[in-house]
Amino acid sequence: MKLGIIGCPGSGKSTVFEALTQTISDTAGKSDTRIGTIHVPDSRVDVLSQLYLPRKTIYAQVEYLLPGKTSSVKKASAEQTAWSQVRDCDAIIHVVRNFRGISGETPRPLIDLQTIDQELILSDLVVVEKRLERLTNDKKRGKKIDTEEQTLLLQCLNHLEDETPLRKYPDIASNPVLRGFALMSAKPMMVLFNNEDDDDAVPDIPATLNEYNMIIKAKLEQELIRMSEEEIKEFLEEFHITTSAMDRVILMSYRLLGLISFFTVGEDEVRAWTIQKGTPALDAANVIHSDIKKGFIRAEILSYTDLMAAGNQSEARKRGTFRLEGKTYEVQDGDIINFRFNV
Repeated sequence: MKLGIIGCPGSGKSTVFEALTQTISDTAGKSDTRIGTIHVPDSRVDVLSQLYLPRKTIYAQVEYLLPGKTSSVKKASAEQTAWSQVRDCDAIIHVVRNFRGISGETPRPLIDLQTIDQELILSDLVVVEKRLERLTNDKKRGKKIDTEEQTLLLQCLNHLEDETPLRKYPDIASNPVLRGFALMSAKPMMVLFNNEDDDDAVPDIPATLNEYNMIIKAKLEQELIRMSEEEIKEFLEEFHITTSAMDRVILMSYRLLGLISFFTVGEDEVRAWTIQKGTPALDAANVIHSDIKKGFIRAEILSYTDLMAAGNQSEARKRGTFRLEGKTYEVQDGDIINFRFNV
């Protein structure tokens, strides 16, 4: 899972990046693209690791990308450069300033939210119009064109000209025919309102603009990076923070993208794997290795809940909570899977 961090100048994107990745750089410049990879905290992985005592414990991972800026080119080109860096991300984190700026200017979260959406829409318009123009020219030359692609692009064009981001139309945004265009406004987006340290208020933003949003106090949480575990505990209690920004953003990322985790266990390793909700067992096998998919026989399933109720794997077998499933079984969050295959 890879998420790109964007926002208007002065929104605190770098601070949010450092709070989420738990890294800090005193030398990183605005022109530097920064990438941070973190483990997805999952208490189930911890418990399974204690139970099976594997040689390796591997958590799922999240990658955050903070695009750099190119000051040597004009503004429009600089924006396109920033967007191009985010195009291969699975989703977007839009950081919105909800604190007074350095010069004391009042925050305007609604305007900033709409500004970025407009920039994403304009970016997509360029891509869509250029492709439609090429399809039209190919048709005039007698070349066979993909009519489904053309129809979808025309639908995109209509929505974009109405200044509506494509993520509002999930059937279009997720259509595999359009995947190669990596349209920015089609990407799932969460909004982080970057508040003052002592401000817990949610901005007055229409719910229809974005349903995935939350408050973050990036500057406050950035301070945790240089603290000891004891200091962090005291700090969180003082400011009534029950869950770190990193944990909350990861949880919302999973909801936003419709992701779940399944596990593989054994003496060699305990590992969490991230898949789309509704993924059949055959495709889940492919996430581990293509050979497992090719030689798939059955999936031996034990839910994490059933394992915890039994206490150990042997007792779970006695209780009959192990089951064999075929290729079309939809993997559930928390499934512990042993794939039987033969290549």
